[in-house]
Amino acid sequence: MIAPAKLKSMRGGFRRRKLILTLGALERDIAGVPDETFRSAAFFDGFADRTEYLKEIVRIICEDPKLPEAARLQLCTLLAEVPCDERRLCNTARNHLLAVAGTPSAEWDLIIAPHAAPAEHTAQEATQNRAAAVRPYREGIFVYAEDIRSPFNLGSIFRTAEAFGAEKLFLSPFCTDPAHPRAVRSAMGCIDFLPSERISLDELCASMPDLPVFALETGGTPLSQFKFPRRGIVVIGSEELGINPDTLKKMSHGIVSIPVSGVKASLNVGVAFGILMQAWTAAVFN
Repeated sequence: MIAPAKLKSMRGGFRRRKLILTLGALERDIAGVPDETFRSAAFFDGFADRTEYLKEIVRIICEDPKLPEAARLQLCTLLAEVPCDERRLCNTARNHLLAVAGTPSAEWDLIIAPHAAPAEHTAQEATQNRAAAVRPYREGIFVYAEDIRSPFNLGSIFRTAEAFGAEKLFLSPFCTDPAHPRAVRSAMGCIDFLPSERISLDELCASMPDLPVFALETGGTPLSQFKFPRRGIVVIGSEELGINPDTLKKMSHGIVSIPVSGVKASLNVGVAFGILMQAWTAAVFN
């Protein structure tokens, strides 16, 4: 890694790029995310600790003539806080610098925070292999994503399904690839923990014939009146087309809808799915 003195000697866009990379490595270290290109002991050589190193990096950023005054004041305020909120300072500085560098916000990399399972659910090998962690989940809560096209939306669906304890996420044959970089970023590490499988709905229903299947779609029973099953499969559909009409005919437990009243009367599929999962888990587990 580059010493602050050397960073100060650089100019313009080249220095900004190096600072952005440095802040990214720092934020991963703060979050406890392994980074093979980085070793803390060497990284902070010459400084009392990581906090002092970070503060020096942020002071360099504050000297950038293109940094907006409002951003500079925010960073100076964070620098003066005691104790120092390392992660907020690092993340704020990095995002301000990305904006100065002209990087579109859609291309900003998210720093993936560790998603450790509770201690009582963690296998002994979890520290060596994230996939070894035993994930707590709500048995019988399954999700079927039909033809989701946006990697960002699919990643969001993974994250929400994992957060609410879904047992497994199934993907239709034409769903986008969860390995897409934008899906990985928006999932915030949840793809590593939540089991998933690409399968047709007919095959899935044949393998779980006793489970009720219901759809999240317009024209159904309002969310507050819907009788959620304790175990079941919820189907969510394409951002543009919704759920295929032939698929809707296979819903053994009906259709649930989220009442809306805006001009567009429309919700992003990831947002709608989050509302649905909160209502489902609250109805049957609280």
